Amino acid sequence: MDQSSITPNTSNQQLVINGDNDSATALLHEKQSRRRDDLSDVTFKEYMTVGILCFVNLINYMDRFTLAGVLDDVKKEFGIGDDKAGLLQTVFVIAYMVFAPIFGYLGDRYSRRLIMAFGVALWSITTFAGSYIQSYYSFAIFRGMVGIGEASYSTIAPTIISDLFVGNVRSKMLAFFYFAIPVGSGFGYIVGSVVGGAANNWRWGLRVTPFLGAVAVALILWAMENPERGQAEESRMKPTSYTEDLRSLVRNPSFMLSTLAFTCVAFVTGALAWWGPQFIFLGLTLQPGVNITQERVSLIFGALTMTSGIVGVPLGAWLGAALVKRWGRAHAVICGVGLLVSTPAMALAMLFTEAYFYAPFALMFFGEVALNLNWALVADMSLYVVIPPRRSTAEAFQILISHMFGDAGSPYLVGVISESLKRSSSSIEPPSQLVQFRSLQYALFVTCFVEVIGGIFFLLTAIYIVKDKLKVDRAIAVASKIV
Repeated sequence: MDQSSITPNTSNQQLVINGDNDSATALLHEKQSRRRDDLSDVTFKEYMTVGILCFVNLINYMDRFTLAGVLDDVKKEFGIGDDKAGLLQTVFVIAYMVFAPIFGYLGDRYSRRLIMAFGVALWSITTFAGSYIQSYYSFAIFRGMVGIGEASYSTIAPTIISDLFVGNVRSKMLAFFYFAIPVGSGFGYIVGSVVGGAANNWRWGLRVTPFLGAVAVALILWAMENPERGQAEESRMKPTSYTEDLRSLVRNPSFMLSTLAFTCVAFVTGALAWWGPQFIFLGLTLQPGVNITQERVSLIFGALTMTSGIVGVPLGAWLGAALVKRWGRAHAVICGVGLLVSTPAMALAMLFTEAYFYAPFALMFFGEVALNLNWALVADMSLYVVIPPRRSTAEAFQILISHMFGDAGSPYLVGVISESLKRSSSSIEPPSQLVQFRSLQYALFVTCFVEVIGGIFFLLTAIYIVKDKLKVDRAIAVASKIV
């Protein structure tokens, strides 16, 4: 009988219990001694692969937030209020999170290159086609189709980086990859406001990223490296059943707690990213002598978001790399402290918007830097506490939970609260600008409470993270010995 066809037991606990502990530990140390811990060891093709993934992630988030940069124009053209405007993002995120588990399952078993190329092509085509739709509900359906395409890419791309690198190099590459999220989001606001303003039509802002998406499809198909699953860790583990994968993830305390924490991050970023420019615009125009347009606010907000990402993501990665060698719980603690520091800064920014011009932007920048500390670290934690053949499923599961209870509902929830407060505060139609501002301000305060909850979940993750990471390292070592 061909022994190579036998799927080894991949249950973490079973491997640790049944394996020869001394031999497994020796093999684990041997593997760690062969790790590439310096960027000088990375090949040109590996750099190119990470660059391609980062480029696609950049245009992914550009596309996602281009609409937020011209939201006021969208509301006027379709004749909708805050609730339906928030629903556009909610439809996108619902489609995104529903299809993420499907692509996660496929990504652990079939060609990741083809799945990613299909997804990028789908969201590029539907974004371009959707820019010509004249009906609000049809436009919302197309935004949902964009979410399906983006789900295929987001669940798989981090696992490719995980299979190319380990340890410190993996953390740095993930930081580079997630660096594209705030930068791409910022570019989205800028592209939407600048291109839409130049063409005097917000729809032209949506027609930029599809052309970049076509370039991305070509790069994925013909230039990107597609490593074997577990290649960097020399893992020979094979996929188990989907039911077993899910059972293992649910029983993994570090993974579940960090997923709940990241759900809070998604809730906050989803609401602030969607409503931030309009909220600041309403507040600034209440100040006497301030003459500013929605496009100008979106431009400033985009630049602020980009800069906070340029500072926050590498800072979080650097702190994590510097501290985790001496203190294994550092990643989770940095994420938790970052959220708890961000909360008062964001709250003060919302309070000062109607009275000061520069203070809200400065406070929001500080709050976003602290918030951005977690992007690369959360991804790294989610990967190193899960065995290689389950990582796409884990990414998909985290996307499903974080978006289902996070940014799938937060833009719509804030819009609904805002509209409800408007109706209860004023019988005049349309309500005054002060009423609009105050209603949106009170609705956005919900994000501050959620941020605190997220910080607590990250700190709870720190209790289990070291033990769960060790289980995975030993499981990989024992499986390699068995095979």
